[in-house]
Amino acid sequence: MKMNACLTALIFLSAVDVGNAQAPPAATPRNLLVQADMPVNNPLIGAGRAVAAVAAQANKSVVHIESKHEGRRGEVEETGSGVLVTTPRFRDPFVVTNRHVVAGAPLDSISILLADGRVIYPTEKLEDPESDVAVLKVKNPDAPAIEFGDSDNLDIGHFVLAMGSPFGLSQSVTLGIISAKARRSLQLPGNRKVINQDFLQTDAAINPGNSGGPLIDMNGRVVGINTAIASQGGGNEGIGFSIPSNLVRYIAEQLLLDGRVKRGYLGVVLDEEFTIETARELSLSRLTGARVIQVYEGTPAAKAGLRPNDVILDFDGTEVEDETDLIHRVSLTPVNKQVRLIILRAGQRLTLQITLSERERNQSALPPEQIPKSETFRNSSLQVLTLDSGLAVQSGYGPSQRGLLVTQVPEGESQLKLYDIIMEVGRQPVDSADVFDALAAKSDSLLLKVRRVVDGQETELLVNWRQLSKSSD
Repeated sequence: MKMNACLTALIFLSAVDVGNAQAPPAATPRNLLVQADMPVNNPLIGAGRAVAAVAAQANKSVVHIESKHEGRRGEVEETGSGVLVTTPRFRDPFVVTNRHVVAGAPLDSISILLADGRVIYPTEKLEDPESDVAVLKVKNPDAPAIEFGDSDNLDIGHFVLAMGSPFGLSQSVTLGIISAKARRSLQLPGNRKVINQDFLQTDAAINPGNSGGPLIDMNGRVVGINTAIASQGGGNEGIGFSIPSNLVRYIAEQLLLDGRVKRGYLGVVLDEEFTIETARELSLSRLTGARVIQVYEGTPAAKAGLRPNDVILDFDGTEVEDETDLIHRVSLTPVNKQVRLIILRAGQRLTLQITLSERERNQSALPPEQIPKSETFRNSSLQVLTLDSGLAVQSGYGPSQRGLLVTQVPEGESQLKLYDIIMEVGRQPVDSADVFDALAAKSDSLLLKVRRVVDGQETELLVNWRQLSKSSD
């Protein structure tokens, strides 16, 4: 349907052009002379042929993906792209795509259209929400696979091809360059919570439907997986983002090896609002590094001697740009590896050795005796915790998230769920149980603004919450 709509729009534009334009002038002798005088070894012709050869070969490995899953309002259809790849460690071809293309979809609701027109189905789906990478295992696809290139060797200005199925138009190819590297702290569509942000930026046209498709270098290798665009109107505006191939390959091999990604863990809360003013107060001449604002007891950070107000400047021999950079590097460091930290403390540079543990998803970083008790509202059996940075991170949200964390719902409750964050009541922000309780005392029915993680993605929704019971004062 999307493809037909796009074709209809193209035909409409053509009809307007034909109706208002005059017939093109006949070719003049001068035009013929220009064509005849064009040198046979024109470098543009040679470059075009080289690009065409790369595109023709790589396109054989690009696939179109369709998936279906149940949403709150019924069946949801997703379309995207993917690519058949192999690695030296895993020689059997598998499909790499974006996780959001297949999230929540059962295997029998995922179809993969190969370049030769055949449709195959995955035998297994492996997902990593925190990088937005998914691997689809396929049995004997009998189609050519492509290899990963080294994204670290890309320079700004290198030519790349973006391939996939924009708006359902499969086997599309666009040409551009690498515009920037190491783009971080992006607000991704659908509030996708992706902690491994180290995106390549490209001006190769990327549109809806390109998600999961490959970014190809001039050697015909995958150097990125296209995942998002910056756009005011929803279409391409020359700013697209791709997950670098070295990260994709690491995630894919971890998924194929263990079914999950093992991530390193420090045990700190970092300052998301670290400013140049604060940096100068801490004796830094420029804004760099990641400032620690909380250290959890019993964690690798505590054992290594990290303290609040320390600024981590170097992690394992690499300069730390900001807190997002540090989170990315720590999470991709092998568990139990000892690394060197260079920190700034009270104006002095110190070196610490730290052995990372494994970060479990939604793990509790606080010892049980330090976890605050849930509060129960006077007018219901709903229980919540007032969020702080540590609890927010443990619950799968960002450290700056504020509100009330739902820890117990009344029997028979269908609107609110565990781990929901109550952010507002009737457009009024709430950050304590007392405020909520005062508002709940005025009415049996409340309009709540709630944040919820669904299939690894954060989403906001309005809930018309009716209290199931009410005690007398």
